[in-house]
Amino acid sequence: MKILYPIIMKRNSNKGIYFNKQHAQPAISIYNFSVELNNGKTENLSSFKGKKLMIVNTASNCGYTNQYENLEKLYKQYNVAIIGFPANDFHEQEKGNDEAIAEFCKVNYGVTFPLAKKSVVIKKPNQNKVFEWLSNEHENGWLNKAPVWNFTKYLINEEGMLTHYFEPGIDPLSKEIINAIQS
Repeated sequence: MKILYPIIMKRNSNKGIYFNKQHAQPAISIYNFSVELNNGKTENLSSFKGKKLMIVNTASNCGYTNQYENLEKLYKQYNVAIIGFPANDFHEQEKGNDEAIAEFCKVNYGVTFPLAKKSVVIKKPNQNKVFEWLSNEHENGWLNKAPVWNFTKYLINEEGMLTHYFEPGIDPLSKEIINAIQS
């Protein structure tokens, strides 16, 4: 299933890209939040002001796990900040602890972008606060869509506005993502 799932998703997808057509401003700034990283440090999202930021929910045992490689290329080649949020929300595809996840990502995909502590990204009472913002139109200004699977991608512009939502089947180096980053 790990191999077949990306093919099934791509076939059933209507492209899975949503963008902020109205340029709706967030009611609550993303820069009010901080992220506990898997190395024990805390990253204030305000440190990303003036830079595009992609937030991605990740998993180590998913059909899309190989997207780590292209996320790393995107991070290095296009100077976009990326934070991966490991989550075990979809068919237990991220069973490891934070240390094991970090080691897996570094050894297998050379990941150097920051990874958050493993958390819940779907709409539940204990949903990560960043994903609560990303999936609540009353906070982010327009989008009410939580991740549908691992490797859902959210793009935030230099001013802290959520501009794009990309479903998992959209490759990190797709022309759609590159165009969104370069616009």
